[in-house]
Amino acid sequence: MAMGNGGSATNAISRRALLAGAAAAGAAVMLPGAAFAQEALNDILFAPTRGNWNDQFDTRSTGQRTVATNQPVFSPETVADMQQAEGTYRQIVMNGGWPMVPEDAKLQLGVQSQSVSILRQRLIVSGDLPASAGTAPAFDTFVDAAVKRFQARHGLPGDGVVSTYTFKALNVSANIRLGQLQTNVVRLQSMSGYLGDRFVMVNIPAASIEAVEGGRVVQRHTAIVGKIDRQTPILNSKITNLQLNPYWHAPASIVKKDIIPLMQKDPTYLKRNDIHIFAKDGTEIPPESINWNSDDAVQYLFRQEPGKNNAMSSVKINFPNPYAVYMHDTPQQSLFSELMRFESSGCVRVQNVRDLIVWLARDTGGWDRQAIERVIASRQNQNVDLAEPVPVYFTYITAWATDPTVVQFRDDIYHRDGAEQLAMGDLKATAYAGGEQVDDIPF
Repeated sequence: MAMGNGGSATNAISRRALLAGAAAAGAAVMLPGAAFAQEALNDILFAPTRGNWNDQFDTRSTGQRTVATNQPVFSPETVADMQQAEGTYRQIVMNGGWPMVPEDAKLQLGVQSQSVSILRQRLIVSGDLPASAGTAPAFDTFVDAAVKRFQARHGLPGDGVVSTYTFKALNVSANIRLGQLQTNVVRLQSMSGYLGDRFVMVNIPAASIEAVEGGRVVQRHTAIVGKIDRQTPILNSKITNLQLNPYWHAPASIVKKDIIPLMQKDPTYLKRNDIHIFAKDGTEIPPESINWNSDDAVQYLFRQEPGKNNAMSSVKINFPNPYAVYMHDTPQQSLFSELMRFESSGCVRVQNVRDLIVWLARDTGGWDRQAIERVIASRQNQNVDLAEPVPVYFTYITAWATDPTVVQFRDDIYHRDGAEQLAMGDLKATAYAGGEQVDDIPF
């Protein structure tokens, strides 16, 4: 939870900045004067006044603040916490930053290596490892807990193993992280006013969704958002309608980019996925009558029937917008456990979506959970117009802090933060073409 605004918070930040500065000085192992810097770090870490080594330290007693919170990303409190965190990171930069951790071998519990000593210094500077843990070369439970905390703050699987993606996150310099904080403070300030008593926020880089009510997060959902070449757009709108057991209509772009190539490889694709083809006059067109080695199919309407194979599965969440995007369920639940959840064609897939739609329809008479589940089970298409539209915000926030000592960072998937090191992917972003329908495609 956020620290208060009193003197204790200021003192805590000051103490942390002091320790961070000392650790950063010792972390300069690749710079001139490294031996002196290491001695300075050791003088502080092992001073008699700091007490004895805590042999009982383990993953259950890190002494660190939890990463979880019910404070919304969009809130004045988050802006204040971000500004405080920005000051801490500025001090870290002034004191020399943190060391780069050698990426020559995987680091995990039980490893003995000089690289672990450097890893410890890196984690001490960022506040993930208590300074009292020291800089020994052993990857023990002290380091395991700190790595898991670091991974949680960076949206990585919390397995305690330092490999490809964790190395990449660790080795972004403190100066670049400071710039990322400054960029996102501006983004958050623009959304810190009144957004509604209830609202939904989709954070694209985090691939996550917050349902906010009364200034607190009441639900969180994992999301699947747009690929780098089919980006989910930034938008503000209001959720007005839920479509239960929706039909899926493939836009011309999907027919051309996806369905035609799939039919060339597998002529049974449409039948297996319960997709029918219709002419403009409503006549159904047999798939075998179309030349799939041409673009002739683009002129027809492709409609997938409601059911378990439907690209939107049980529900489509509608809100007016110029991009024709929406939120929806998906039959591909396994994707929500993936590290890089950027797999859609622009729309947003929602894990545990039925919890969200029950909350959205709460004030719409006759549509409680039982009624919604009954209709979904029937496989019959049904529209539900919300009595009270709920604001929805699609945003791009790659860094935030709902506690000034717990700063969250995410991959700059669409390369919008101005530093290539902030994007794990090497692909170049393709700007979204406004007005083009961007439904998802079933597999």
